[in-house]
Amino acid sequence: MVSPAPEKIITRTCPEKIGKYVIINEIGQGSTGSVYLSHDPYFRRDVAIKVYDIQPDEDPKRAKIARKMFFNEAHMVGMLQHPNILPIYDAGEENDQYYVVMEHIQGARTLEVYCRPDNLLRVDDVVKIIYKCAKALHYAHKRGVIHRDIKPSNIMLTTDNDVRIIDFGIAILKDADISRIEGIAGSPSYMSPEQIKSAEISTSSDLYSLGAVMYELVTGFRPFRAGTLTRLLNQIIYATAAPIHTLRADVPEELEDIVATALRKDPAKRYSSGGELAIALTTVYQGLQMQYERIDNQEHFDLLRRLRFFHDFSQAEIWELLRASEWREFAAGEAIAREGEIDDRFYVIVAGRVMIEADGQLVGAFDAGDCFGEASYIADAKRTSTIKADSAVTVLSVSATLLEQVSTECQLRFNKVFLRSLILRLQTE
Repeated sequence: MVSPAPEKIITRTCPEKIGKYVIINEIGQGSTGSVYLSHDPYFRRDVAIKVYDIQPDEDPKRAKIARKMFFNEAHMVGMLQHPNILPIYDAGEENDQYYVVMEHIQGARTLEVYCRPDNLLRVDDVVKIIYKCAKALHYAHKRGVIHRDIKPSNIMLTTDNDVRIIDFGIAILKDADISRIEGIAGSPSYMSPEQIKSAEISTSSDLYSLGAVMYELVTGFRPFRAGTLTRLLNQIIYATAAPIHTLRADVPEELEDIVATALRKDPAKRYSSGGELAIALTTVYQGLQMQYERIDNQEHFDLLRRLRFFHDFSQAEIWELLRASEWREFAAGEAIAREGEIDDRFYVIVAGRVMIEADGQLVGAFDAGDCFGEASYIADAKRTSTIKADSAVTVLSVSATLLEQVSTECQLRFNKVFLRSLILRLQTE
């Protein structure tokens, strides 16, 4: 949705009902209308209803644009069914109210919040998001739909970090008169050079805009910035964006090349399709995952090396245990192991403090470097106590089964240190 123009604020009252939909409350407002929350009892789902504010007597030109945007989105009902495109379920007109009914995603946010240098996503997360967008655009393009307004505020993230492309209000559909909307061509900072020059628009234009979004998500800056609209448009047509590595050092060269290709001035030199862009991103993503995995494992190794439990282990033995173990985190009050359960896992506390309870009574505590899980030495033995995180706790969890897969030397070392810790504990009790 577009923000209201400052010179004209329209006051809207929340209707009780729109079409067959009972309105719960207003959840958004823009210059062309409002968005309301409702519930569809037939399909048992919450829906968002976008109502276009079409009042020809007040502003004929604005009303004309809103009407065309309505018909544009209404034409998309049931047409685009892709997991990363916000579905439009229904559309209608009642008492001069034009509305479209869409999926409502509780708690979703747009990518705008991650376009600041102080709030950037991890590079691999950006790649994953843009990959899904590229696949969604490929799907839409194959069906003849060009979005024309790809930008951070038109890409939503759900609470589980899935992606939805939204707002097909100015999309164009091949061979369809209703998609010709004069005066609207997209958002200037993300428009392709051919959009600015009013040249023929192709699917490549959306890929340019997606490249601009990717640039901003990675760096926190738009590829082109200027004090006036005229200078901005001139830059998009003629200038070259600042190299990404000058703004963020941890971006792979391969990803910088992908963004540069997407931002080519000549549409023919960009990726030929969203599918081709997605394939390029897949290769980069795999490399990033391996890189982050190596970094995480090195950090885990460094933490374990400092714990007294691992002082007698060789470096090779610690790496073996890391590969055969699980790195787990628990919040304060969360149970790590429960009294009466059968569990074949050994635990070493990496960080934090845990409390020991037996028969509902507090009987002790363990700190970083301590271990527990002695019941794992006895087949089908039940735990005699409950271990709860007293604060945020990180543990190394090793199952008896996986421990059997490491070298004999590593197994003997682990058993020796674990049993020695238990004996020392008994001597102090």
